[in-house]
Amino acid sequence: MSIGFSQDDWVRNKENYRKWWAGDLGRPLIQFTVGGRNPGRSEPSIPAMDFISHYDLSITPEQIVDRWDYNLSSCKFLGDSFPTVWPNFGPGVAAAFMGAELKNDSGTTWFQPVNEVEIADLVLEYDENNFWFRRMSDIYRVAVDKWQGSVQLGMSDLGGNLDVLSSFRPSEKLLFDLYDYPEDVKEKTWDVHRLWWKYFDEFNSIIQPSNPGYTAWAAILSPDTPYYMLQCDFCYMIGPDMFDEFVKPELAETCKKLGNAFYHLDGPGQLPHLDSLLSIEELKGVQWIPGSGVPSWEYWPEVYIKIRDAGKLIQIYGDGNTLDAIYEQTDGYDGIILIGSAADEEDAMKTLEKYKVK
Repeated sequence: MSIGFSQDDWVRNKENYRKWWAGDLGRPLIQFTVGGRNPGRSEPSIPAMDFISHYDLSITPEQIVDRWDYNLSSCKFLGDSFPTVWPNFGPGVAAAFMGAELKNDSGTTWFQPVNEVEIADLVLEYDENNFWFRRMSDIYRVAVDKWQGSVQLGMSDLGGNLDVLSSFRPSEKLLFDLYDYPEDVKEKTWDVHRLWWKYFDEFNSIIQPSNPGYTAWAAILSPDTPYYMLQCDFCYMIGPDMFDEFVKPELAETCKKLGNAFYHLDGPGQLPHLDSLLSIEELKGVQWIPGSGVPSWEYWPEVYIKIRDAGKLIQIYGDGNTLDAIYEQTDGYDGIILIGSAADEEDAMKTLEKYKVK
């Protein structure tokens, strides 16, 4: 038994996403993926892992893709959901491609410099033989060969501009560099920009054009135009003036190049930058993540209203009740996508029926 998603499903889904990006769908996009489908095959011997770098290096790309295939075959894709995977080697993995050391523990993956140098002496270069770049490329190639466009392959979490740089200048040192060596920071930020796009294009050269479209670690499908969920978690530690000086210029240029760009607004510490972000004409939308220890998604109406009033799209997580609350707060704004969770299929269907999702 194959993955339960037909070519007709892809045609319908892609058209709905095209309309949503254009503001013509007339409803929010709603994704629910639930388990319980008979995969029609035996379960692979290797376990499912969130971080692909946690697999022993003896595990082949073929085994990893086969595990993904089993997981997808066990799912039902409801509403605007679709089968998608992405190779998660940790947030900001572009740093590893540039020579940082990839470190694992049981719960996460992070990156640190092999040899720490001053910002002016930092050299960032493309290395086609980098181990982690080659491993990810091999996984993409195997997945393309396996699925031939029936599964959407998402872009890995390459990272944000200063986030990648902070892997080589651990955060407190980079903060001092902003004051002491601002021109060096700007120079290295544009080095990261150049290399980020090199990796983005290299991976797309493998997965396009067989991919149904473009997506990333946040699975918003963009059928025809490059999409990515941009971020700069480092900017939690800086004010609006520094954001505008060190982050926004590169971010705006990347938004312009992408076409369909979203921003990952992670936590209340990033809210001071929201007005500046919304002034970027080419930024299409914002993903608001309240974070732990603060009220959840539905308790931030002022954030959603501000995003809506700027004419931007909104991506949220949560369940049908979360969507109901935010939809009401924004006066029935259709430019919302819920990547949702549901207690079960019946629960998911109630929300889909309410919003007339077929």
